[in-house]
Amino acid sequence: LSSQFDALLTQIGQLAGDSGFNGVNLLGGDSLAVNFNEDAPSSTTITGVDYTNANASPLGIANANNWQNSAAIDAASDDLTAALTTLRSESQTLSANLSTVQIRQDFTKATINTLQNGSAAPTLADSNEEGANLLALQTRQQLSTTALSLSAQADQNVLRLFR
Repeated sequence: LSSQFDALLTQIGQLAGDSGFNGVNLLGGDSLAVNFNEDAPSSTTITGVDYTNANASPLGIANANNWQNSAAIDAASDDLTAALTTLRSESQTLSANLSTVQIRQDFTKATINTLQNGSAAPTLADSNEEGANLLALQTRQQLSTTALSLSAQADQNVLRLFR
């Protein structure tokens, strides 16, 4: 059991070392700076923790090679309990940072959608409404031309009477 336990500790370190994404490994001790706008006055830094060696701080889980009596096993159990508390605390911290980033991302997406809809509204016209407006203007123009023509004929008829 002690050799299996030591193998698991090694695997924990390897998993933590392989957990990077886009060159950032928060479980390998890297930090991530997130800027919320272009000028970067509003930003947050997510500080990672180095879990690549489960025997070292902050986990500090002792190898099982000293499991010679029940007191050593009890001490290892206490180490595991303390490590679990540390992991839960770090999980809460990372979750809070994730929540902050997601809220800002959702806000930014909503702002982008509002701005895109606002900029598209003046350029996207309802073709049916615009067609009706065009037809109304053409009809007004034809009626105006006809009225002007009738008015000119009436004036000419009056002038013919005086001749």
